[in-house]
This record gives sequence, C-alpha cells and structure tokens, in this order.
Amino acid sequence: MDLDLKGKSVLITGASRGIGRAIAEALAAEGCNLHLAARDEARLKELAGRLRKQHGVAIEIYRRDLSLTSEVESLGKACQDVDVLVNNAGDIPTGTLATIDSATWRKAWDLKVFGYVDLTRIIYPRMCARRSGVIINIVGAAFKRPNPHYIAGCMANIALDMFTQCLGGESMRSGVRVVAVHPGPTTSDRHLAHVKERAQRELGDAGRWQELHARMPGGRAATVEEVAHTVAFLASDRSSFTSGGSVIIDGGLMAGTLR
Repeated sequence: MDLDLKGKSVLITGASRGIGRAIAEALAAEGCNLHLAARDEARLKELAGRLRKQHGVAIEIYRRDLSLTSEVESLGKACQDVDVLVNNAGDIPTGTLATIDSATWRKAWDLKVFGYVDLTRIIYPRMCARRSGVIINIVGAAFKRPNPHYIAGCMANIALDMFTQCLGGESMRSGVRVVAVHPGPTTSDRHLAHVKERAQRELGDAGRWQELHARMPGGRAATVEEVAHTVAFLASDRSSFTSGGSVIIDGGLMAGTLR
C-alpha cells in the first residue's frame, strides 16, 4: 500500500534508538523528510547519514534533553511547521513507590509526560492554523495493566492516554488528528533492561528473561519494526478518520492471560 507520505516533514523525539529509530527508518523509506531529536548526538548523526544515503531524504538532527523546558521550547520553535509530530522520548525507570525517590520520578515525568505536553503545546496551534497535521504519542501498554514495580510508568501512561483522548476528541474540528500507540513488551534496549530486572526479581536469574516472553499469548515481544509500521500507517491519510483513540501492539497480552 502506498501511504502517500512522500515529502511530508516529521519530527521524531527519542529517535536515536529503539522504537524512535525504527520509526525514523520506516518514515524515511516512505520518503518523509525528518527532524530527529535525542540526547545521543553520535547515534543521531550515524542514523541521519545512513538514511540520507539510502533514501535521499532531507534530515536535520537536534541534540536535546527534552526533560528541560528550555530545550523543548527550542526544539518546538525550530520544528513548529512539521506535518507530523511523533512524541516518543521517554525513560521512566522501574521501581516501587518506596524505591523511586521524588527527584527521579519528577525527572522522568518531565521528559515523558510534560515533554510530550509542552512540545505539543507549541506545534499543535500551528497545525490547527493550517488545518492539517498529525500528532502520534508513543505511550505504552502499561497504562492498562497496574504494576507496583513500574508505578511511575503506569501512571505516566494513563495520563498521556487521557491527554490523547482529550486533545484528539476536539482536534478534528481543526483538521488535526491526535492518536496514541501503546506498545507492549518490545525488543528495544530499554525493554531488555527492564525484563532482565524483572527476571532477576521473579526468577532469581536475569539470564532467564526470555522465559517471561514465552508466557505471553504471542510467545514473544513485538519488534520495533512492527510498532514503526503502525505509526507510519497512522501518520498517513490512509488513517484519515482516526483521532482521539489508540492502538495497542502487544500480541494479545492485555486481552489474554499469562500462563
């Protein structure tokens, strides 16, 4: 299917690795011109160079720490006229109420919750003014499954899902779509670190992490490419009547049961 995305401009945060990197690769292959933001400048440069060579698209990179309001604002101003915004930057640690201190919790939410909200606050009005645009929030399926060992992440994801619903339920009046993507366990470096920690806690051996995936209905985690392909479809006019809702990519985990 031709998604008709060629020439669209897209800002992707958290683009240097994992899901963000895969989204950049998928959208470059569709002919999109990219604005890539992350803290790891070296990884961004490597990715941008490769995608320019492979697909002939224009790419700008931005080294930003989006937990800092000033850097969110500077990125938003530099990219305020993009056609598509993919909010993806996030790094919320595992831990319980007792083990995550206030400073760590606030820093994590400054990046994933307020970083999404504040960047959207800058770009969304410009989209409304021209009556065109798509905002995709990469959130996470933990919004639906309470986990005391990931309490800060579960709460952040619930907030961002409701943010998507509130904004996306009104945005279509201005020609803008806002949607959420909720990946479950996904083969990223960040997820691997989390699942190894969980394997250590539950099985007494971090090396047994694959056993946790085997218990899931699909018998594995999602690939970052599977998430990226969904994002590409949602960004396109092939999904032109989708707003205020979400797509869960978890191989049936939320709907099924663990063995």
